[in-house]
Amino acid sequence: MLHIGILGHSADGSALCYLETVRESARRLGDHTHPEITLSLMPMGPTIPWWEAGDLDQINVHLRATAERLARAGCDFFVCPDNTAHIALEASRELYPLPGLHIAEVVARQAKAEGRRRIALLGTRYTMEGSVYTAAFARHGLEMRTPGAADRRLLNAIIFDELCLGRFEESARSEFLRVIDALKTEGCDAAALCCTEIPILITPEISPLPTLDSTRLLAHAAVAVATGQQPKATWRGGPLN
Repeated sequence: MLHIGILGHSADGSALCYLETVRESARRLGDHTHPEITLSLMPMGPTIPWWEAGDLDQINVHLRATAERLARAGCDFFVCPDNTAHIALEASRELYPLPGLHIAEVVARQAKAEGRRRIALLGTRYTMEGSVYTAAFARHGLEMRTPGAADRRLLNAIIFDELCLGRFEESARSEFLRVIDALKTEGCDAAALCCTEIPILITPEISPLPTLDSTRLLAHAAVAVATGQQPKATWRGGPLN
């Protein structure tokens, strides 16, 4: 089996991806059995001003340092359980030291496989307003909707001020459910939970729409690649064709 590297950026999403990788491995391979997994997580704090300034080059220096540690640890490929980080990964001017799976491609393929047509995208404002998911869904013939500007600001604040700090409040849950319900009225047939902490707050049982859980889908894809059930990763950062 291949050695999985988890390139962490935010703590809770990285931890959920790690645990789901172990759980999915057990479902496929049997109890207490999984590929070798290495998780490397540098503190996200220094990157916040770079995100606010749009300094993707500096963010890539930060992320690439983590990828280099994974490569030195012997990982065969990486997954990055942080949707927003893929904005920087796609903008990288240098190849990463090992190949990785692209989270938006994983989500888009699953949406297509489920027969979805119009996806409600929830995440940070960087993700909701950026091109990563717009392009990925378009490549798979899918439509996408995002919340209005005020709700994008609200969800972004909840993510950074609460979810990324391990706070999962009922008030935040109510706001996310309200936004999903509003996007349902716009004809969306699934909600893509594309901040990796959102699935901790919003579960399929309470969502007004079927969910596409980017964190767990990425973990499942990692296990499939590591066990030879899907092709090996080849993307090393930079734009996807």
